[in-house]
Amino acid sequence: MKLYSFFRSSAAYRVRIALNVKGLAYEYVAKHLRRDGGEQLKPEYRAIQPQALVPALEDGGAVIAQSLAIIEYLEEAYPQTPRLLPTAAAERAIVRAIAQAIACDIHPLNNLRVLNYLKSRMGQSEEATNAWYRHWIGEGFVALELWIGKHSADGKHSFGAGVTLADVCLVPQVYNARRFQIDLAPYPRLAAVSSHLETLPAFVAARPEAQPDKE
Repeated sequence: MKLYSFFRSSAAYRVRIALNVKGLAYEYVAKHLRRDGGEQLKPEYRAIQPQALVPALEDGGAVIAQSLAIIEYLEEAYPQTPRLLPTAAAERAIVRAIAQAIACDIHPLNNLRVLNYLKSRMGQSEEATNAWYRHWIGEGFVALELWIGKHSADGKHSFGAGVTLADVCLVPQVYNARRFQIDLAPYPRLAAVSSHLETLPAFVAARPEAQPDKE
């Protein structure tokens, strides 16, 4: 199994957590998103991932793009390992909704290529770009705080009392929020869940600082 990753990519961070939770070994292939104009934009990588984004996962001859699709693949291909989705259909849907709120609504508005476009093409200042980032994080975290309050069974997980896909998505987003010095005090449940998860070995090993391409 081969994972194309960048240490600071929150989408790749999700997949690293999922692989670690499931105890699946993989080869780490770094694609630096800034060096040499962006290594992910080179033709050889576009042949692997046509969107020129990380992560991408190679396994058994298949190449899967998009972090949530990769994690769902791992759920189906390796069902004997710890599961990240509940067994009941309604519970799976709730966990997916929380995960998608992060991966599809919060993160796309604040990823590197969007922030770069705001600054380079739209002429926005660093201050204005950071204000954009903080606004959309805040909008998303308000909803996550309510979801966690409703669905966490122990105050340590986003849903129920075990690690799910929602947790896999939450921790990288909180990591990014801290990078941009966003105050988490208005989201005490969210902050408590993330703080607990960040102590678990699978999450610790997936941290950007623990990756071979860290800077």
